Amino acid sequence: MNPDAVVVGAGIAGLRCAMALADAGMRVVVLEAAPFAGGRASSWNDETTGLQVDIGPHVVSTEHRNFMAMLKRLGTAEQILWQRRPLITLHDSRGQLRMPSPRLPAPLHGLPLLPRALSRMSMRDGWSHLRIAWRAARLNERTLRELDVEEAHAYLREMGVRPAAIEWFWRSSMLALLNVPLEQCSAASMMRVFRLMLGRSGWHFGFPKLALSQLYVPGTCRAVVRSGGQVLFGARVRRLRVEQGRLVGVDLEEGHTIDSSRCVLALPPQEVAALAGESGEAALQPLATAARYFRPSPYISTYLWFDRPVTQERFWARTWTPQGLNTDFYDLARIRTSLAGEPSVIAANAIGPMARADWPDGRIVEQTIREVKEFAPLARQAHVVHARVHRTAMAIPQPRPGTEVLRPQPATPVDGLWVAGDWTDTSVPCSMESAARSGALAAEAVLEAAGRPQKLAIAAPDTRGFVRLFRAR
Repeated sequence: MNPDAVVVGAGIAGLRCAMALADAGMRVVVLEAAPFAGGRASSWNDETTGLQVDIGPHVVSTEHRNFMAMLKRLGTAEQILWQRRPLITLHDSRGQLRMPSPRLPAPLHGLPLLPRALSRMSMRDGWSHLRIAWRAARLNERTLRELDVEEAHAYLREMGVRPAAIEWFWRSSMLALLNVPLEQCSAASMMRVFRLMLGRSGWHFGFPKLALSQLYVPGTCRAVVRSGGQVLFGARVRRLRVEQGRLVGVDLEEGHTIDSSRCVLALPPQEVAALAGESGEAALQPLATAARYFRPSPYISTYLWFDRPVTQERFWARTWTPQGLNTDFYDLARIRTSLAGEPSVIAANAIGPMARADWPDGRIVEQTIREVKEFAPLARQAHVVHARVHRTAMAIPQPRPGTEVLRPQPATPVDGLWVAGDWTDTSVPCSMESAARSGALAAEAVLEAAGRPQKLAIAAPDTRGFVRLFRAR
């Protein structure tokens, strides 16, 4: 095979990149080591019920602009069910809090949330955020990265945020969004999220009405094939072939060779580190070293099939407790079109340090049922007729101190070799949106090198409204 370009990895980043190159008229070969596409956003069939479920339930937001543009190109954007109110329902030891959607201009959009927050924190706890809010409003992408040397928990204390506020708000929200405890989180990663919370309003969450991978896998694969390319499964790359600083092809484990002067590695950091390190190319060793620094954050998803409806909520979240397991819950019967009117199918996520790898499946199911019953009283009279636990070694790379400045640009020192993935430099937290934007950025770089420049990536969100006036230039 001698394609115009090779894309290694068929997750969101790889398929977004491959589709863009195919749309530009290139013959692309996509190589995927697994027997299916989708990567960490793939779906699988439950043999007992026949329901196709995701390796972990995913939520999108109106800020997922690159991911939604990808779905719009594929004609599946209407398969997202948007929840405009409430923003989210929180559950803690004192009960439920329905948080209203932020609609006023920033930063006034936080005012409707304030009475609910103050039911859990004191006024002094609330006022302790003034200094860090001012700091967040002043940040831009460059000054943000200067905080990457600091650990998030210590930075919050340095900024004067009171312990009660840290425990109730910061610990729960950053665990849910960044998948690591504050003590292991980069202050830069935390502040990127907070400055957007502070400086953007009108956003809300959405949920796939069908299996997540069905939104983008079939359409992107068809686009590649229609352009004369191929999507190959069970195709693991063994070696990058580099001659005199230029990529000339890739070797596969089963012995096949693909000659190509263009290749995008849309892989997790550990796999990029292995290929770059084993290439024997001195210029790629800094990339290999940087990629090895990223560590995976594990993920456990539990699915519970009940014998009756147990809640009217589509989606809720639990605040962090040392004894807790799951952070977020979804009733697929309230989301999936095919399950409308059926008994509840609850999906729950345990993320990062909450994904208790040493627990057997039975204990995870028991704890998840207990947490559902704490939130939904109707579940106390219901019976679980089927349960499944799915474990994923990496949900996202951990945003530890030092990772923000190590996130690589698409181009590498080897001519004809680029990288993509949610962990690369997208100015967006690691997520499906970051993966989609990275795929577009890598495709832009490939087309630029081929003399066919195009603008594909949508800019990362930034602060707006009144908060924007304070942003450092």
